[in-house]
Amino acid sequence: MGRVRWTRSVGVAACLVGTLACATTPVPPEFLDEAIKQGVFRIQPADVLQIRVWRNPELSLEAPVLPDGTISLPLADVVTAAGLTTEELEEVLTERYEEYITAPEVSVTVAHVNSQRVSMVGEVARQGWVQLDTETRIVDAISMAGGFTAFANRRKVKIMRHVDGRDVHYTFNYDAYVRGDAPGTNVRLQPGDVVYVSD
Repeated sequence: MGRVRWTRSVGVAACLVGTLACATTPVPPEFLDEAIKQGVFRIQPADVLQIRVWRNPELSLEAPVLPDGTISLPLADVVTAAGLTTEELEEVLTERYEEYITAPEVSVTVAHVNSQRVSMVGEVARQGWVQLDTETRIVDAISMAGGFTAFANRRKVKIMRHVDGRDVHYTFNYDAYVRGDAPGTNVRLQPGDVVYVSD
């Protein structure tokens, strides 16, 4: 019975990811690595921000980014933070506080980074989220997800990513990499990636 339920849940995930994969553009591994080099940190849901308003301690606080991407602050009310850099959010908050404070000086830092994760689906032992550090690569993420199941197609590990307004994917051949036949293909992951291991 457990196997039936497990298979069904994986089937739903596979259908969803399969649909997404069909709509994405295939890219080489070098494309993904270059996208990371050019990227900047953007605030995401689950991050916790430290907001400081100079000479206004009552407005300075830690603000969690809610699932809808917003933060709630005194006077500024509800502000969309997800997708912005800390510098961009500082500009938004400065404009909000100018309605109440003369020449406000606002600083925003990330107190806790909780959004740096990728989704592992398909034929891995533990489907779900994997937390990233700055050097997490495909092989690392597979290991963190408990490795492959007995049904995994290790030659077709698909990484899906949103880059410059479009969805792209790269197919990683795990077996070729560990044999030493595909050096340079174990690309670094970035937050929001979906790693799908087919059967």
